[in-house]
Amino acid sequence: MKVIKRDGRAVDYNRDKIVTAIEKANCEVRPKERATKEEINSIIQYIQDLDKKRILVEDIQDIIEEQLMSHGRYELAKKYIVYRYTRALVRKQNTTDESILGLIKNQNKELAEENSNKNAVLASTQRDYIAGEVSKDLTKRILLPEKISKAHEEGILHFHDADYFLQPIFNCCLINIGDMLDNGTVMNGKLIESPKSFQVACTVTTQIIAAVASNQYGGQSVDLKHLGKYLRKSKEKFKRELEENYKDKLSQEMIDDMVNQRLKTELAAGVQTIQYQINTLMTTNGQSPFVTLFLNLEEDDEYVEENAMIIEEILRQRYKGIKNEKGVYVTPAFPKLVYVLYEHNNLTGGKYDYLTRLAVECSSKRMYPDYISAKKMRENYEGNVFSPMGCRSFLSPWKDENGNYKFEGRFNQGVVSINLPQIGIVANGDEDKFWKLFDERLELCKEALMCRHYALLGTKSDTSPIHWKYGAIARLKTGETIDHLLKGGYSTLSLGYIGIYELTKLMKGVSHTTKEGHDFALKVMKHLRETTDRWKKETNIGFALYGTPAESLCYRFARIDKEKFGEIKDITDKGYYTNSYHVDVREKIDGFQKLAFESEFQQISSGGAISYIEIPNMKNNLKALEEVVKFIYDNIQYAEFNTKSDYCHVCGFDGEIIINDKNEWECPQCGNKDHSKMNVTRRTCGYLGENFWNEGKTKEIKSRVLHL
Repeated sequence: MKVIKRDGRAVDYNRDKIVTAIEKANCEVRPKERATKEEINSIIQYIQDLDKKRILVEDIQDIIEEQLMSHGRYELAKKYIVYRYTRALVRKQNTTDESILGLIKNQNKELAEENSNKNAVLASTQRDYIAGEVSKDLTKRILLPEKISKAHEEGILHFHDADYFLQPIFNCCLINIGDMLDNGTVMNGKLIESPKSFQVACTVTTQIIAAVASNQYGGQSVDLKHLGKYLRKSKEKFKRELEENYKDKLSQEMIDDMVNQRLKTELAAGVQTIQYQINTLMTTNGQSPFVTLFLNLEEDDEYVEENAMIIEEILRQRYKGIKNEKGVYVTPAFPKLVYVLYEHNNLTGGKYDYLTRLAVECSSKRMYPDYISAKKMRENYEGNVFSPMGCRSFLSPWKDENGNYKFEGRFNQGVVSINLPQIGIVANGDEDKFWKLFDERLELCKEALMCRHYALLGTKSDTSPIHWKYGAIARLKTGETIDHLLKGGYSTLSLGYIGIYELTKLMKGVSHTTKEGHDFALKVMKHLRETTDRWKKETNIGFALYGTPAESLCYRFARIDKEKFGEIKDITDKGYYTNSYHVDVREKIDGFQKLAFESEFQQISSGGAISYIEIPNMKNNLKALEEVVKFIYDNIQYAEFNTKSDYCHVCGFDGEIIINDKNEWECPQCGNKDHSKMNVTRRTCGYLGENFWNEGKTKEIKSRVLHL
């Protein structure tokens, strides 16, 4: 049995600690009021007979109190209760000591595994985590209404990013990189003028990315179509210089050839600058910038040919990878890549099909890019194609005072997610009870989201000049507030949701892939969407339904519900809930069926949605991948590939990570045991909990995602 401490650590159950605690309380009462050894053993046996795999330390203490009173030891129970209350008051005054000290000593497992992109051992990361623990403490005790904090603790909802709530900063954005490059910007009080070449434009872009990432806590995206102009500037510059120096000495053909050679060199150097700067820069929160590059080739763009060259070079360099400390080419975590499929590159004879084939080849080896169908996105967003913020959160269409759609320079204020399976557990098949409870909890989510909105109201442009004064979001005056950008739908507040599959199983007894389950799931999804739309009308704030807020939340909600309600077959016994509307990994459904099925849900979940399919041995299945990409273009807005092979980021091993004799994941090629530097993908049934020893003491791997 594992005991879950208050700071989230799981420790081995130790009966001696219970004996010690009761004996200490015994010393505080008269001899005749003390618990006997037999009574103490009886209490311990009662706890052990519960036969739980995990138990909260508070639950153990509750049981001790109840059992002491059942044995008639009322005075002793009173002493124990007073002691607990006194300790609780101390903790309420300062709840960060244990978690921070555990972090410094590398014992805080919850923080260490919270973000796979952050190394909790590094001093810079620890500094951010320490600040985050203080923020979470103040958020829980002071900044949030008590009922919101309580709902978060009980897993009714999840108040995302409480570790940054103390500051007036927001979640994610689409950087208005075109405006910043064309009209200049300011960083650290220094004017950065519009670049005169592609290489300089790439350098400035990465500097902007780092500055923006340091002043928000979520992802950011850059549409690379704005760099095409600067590649042409470089070409024109090279041509001008060469013609001035060699017009009378060389033929025009030779000059043009020299121009093209110099341009290719500059192109490769510029893209390499983007890739290496993003992976070597460190933001103030102790990680590389969480940035997505939007590979968006619009055929009517004036610079379409230059942008095609840029996209090709980005894909080639990503396919090659980046050398790690051992000199081995590995897959970098950032930047994320999102590739847009149009009529001219959807592998049906278009002019730019060669780019899509290169993208597919890159996906087969490096997992990226993800794919957006311009065709389906136009259907869902009033004819527009634009990047997600980070890699999954989408804005709603918004028009400026001139009636023009605007997406770049907009942002998300924050996220709150609702635990759908827990509502199903409590409703216990009673639909009337379910819908009533559903609406009650949705209103609680709205109140939590409004806390995020109110926390940003009154924020002045000086708080983050790169965002508010110098173009990433706006160009406000010094001292001007951002309030008007928080209203009217310019920015969004996201309602996330977890567990459509589990909720449907609880309420209907079947998966949402069946006819009955599908109808119910669709009704729930439409109610979520209608609710956020209603909130938007009531408040004039851009509420949005967000389908994929956090994979780790799938485990947190499931863990809380298992501890609270016990093991429920096919619900809490799995150790995870299924993310948003996704089909459960154990469903017998092929990739094409899965994408087609989930497309309907993506359309409803317009504030954020992505679907994935797993394909084994992707490098040997390029033709199959191309068929999937064709299917994506015609059938679903946004999709990605996962592979069923493991991967070691230290040595580049691409096979199956093993379990060694010490019950650790280990790369068979280089011996790497660092979970943050390996992928261990889903295997067998798709179970995502901890591995275990079966009765025959043979390791059973039901998969564990350590860094996906």
